[in-house]
Amino acid sequence: MKKIFLMLSIIFTATFATNAQEISDNTIGLRFGGGNGVGAEITYQKALKSNNRLEIDLGLANEFTNFKATALYQWVWNLEDNFNWYAGAGAGIVSTSGAGIYASGVVGIEYNFNAPILLSIDYRPEIGVAGNLDGLNSDIALSVKYQF
Repeated sequence: MKKIFLMLSIIFTATFATNAQEISDNTIGLRFGGGNGVGAEITYQKALKSNNRLEIDLGLANEFTNFKATALYQWVWNLEDNFNWYAGAGAGIVSTSGAGIYASGVVGIEYNFNAPILLSIDYRPEIGVAGNLDGLNSDIALSVKYQF
């Protein structure tokens, strides 16, 4: 009986250890990409559940006359140790030579350092819904974030 209990305890612990992940309650940083001509964006993430979060990005350009704001809901999965991958969907508004509304998706990978630094790279496709946006725009970006 002790051997069965020990074996079940090991399996139970191993199962939750491999599926466990930690996403920070809050992160803030910079996202370096080329999205719609605004370049770098200020990015903020807020954990909603143990594996879901909201990301809000704001990019400003041309002496703050052009902007791009994006909100994304993300699901996060653990790959290995400090590596996570994530995917999500959302929408945004952009004002570069006219205003437009777009739908957006995201898929990426992140590394959570043992320090309060999070490094990620993601791919974000965007499709215009209204305004002067037409067609599909793609954006690949590197993000550096502080976790708190």
